[in-house]
Amino acid sequence: MTHIDNLFATRQARVADFVFDHDVARVFPDMIKRSVPGYPTIVESIGLIAGQHAQAGTRIYDLGCSLGAATQSMRRHVSADACRITAVDNAAAMVERCREYMIAQDSMVEELCPVEVIEADITALELRPCSVVVLNFTLQFISPEQRLELLQRIRQALLPGGVLILSEKLRFADEATQHSLEQLHYAFKRANGYSDLEIAQKRSAIENVMIPDTLETHMQRLTDAGFGHAHAWFQCLNFCSMIAYP
Repeated sequence: MTHIDNLFATRQARVADFVFDHDVARVFPDMIKRSVPGYPTIVESIGLIAGQHAQAGTRIYDLGCSLGAATQSMRRHVSADACRITAVDNAAAMVERCREYMIAQDSMVEELCPVEVIEADITALELRPCSVVVLNFTLQFISPEQRLELLQRIRQALLPGGVLILSEKLRFADEATQHSLEQLHYAFKRANGYSDLEIAQKRSAIENVMIPDTLETHMQRLTDAGFGHAHAWFQCLNFCSMIAYP
């Protein structure tokens, strides 16, 4: 059953900072589908990319997994023998519901790639050697001063031939571009049924929690972290997904 996101439909005297609590976990599938242009394409393609790069007997990480959409996609597409996915999130409510989704997927499809869902802080998580790492709209919620170190640890853990898939909301240095794509994003949300009040209150809730970077910043940081090559493979409005290779 899909629960409709109406968390910001009522005017609030004070809009609190956004948190991934039980209320958000309950409506998250509807929220992200109506808020992130191109999200279904990104999620399905993550599975395809992982299927190309997953190596037999290796670990795959979905860091900041939320409800596990990317993990479910990878489980459908990864055919390499003896792979194991570790899905990680620091929000207990998201982890609880993610585990339920994985159990439901197991009941519908046989012989899926095994998965463990754990509650942990990815900035402190010890990463084991791996062939695929996914950060699907996760890095933007990490403190900016911790982002390079996290990417460095991911680079060190990735095996030769491995891949990092990094999806992020973008900001733009050029003010005209920023304004144009921002307004298109609001139009996208309105077209999906969000009111101006909901859009404004969600923006207030998330502006101090989610801090986006420019594409140029992302590319330079990936280089600084030791990745040999990186490129964008998808962009829709101000949302982008990138691939980075060791």
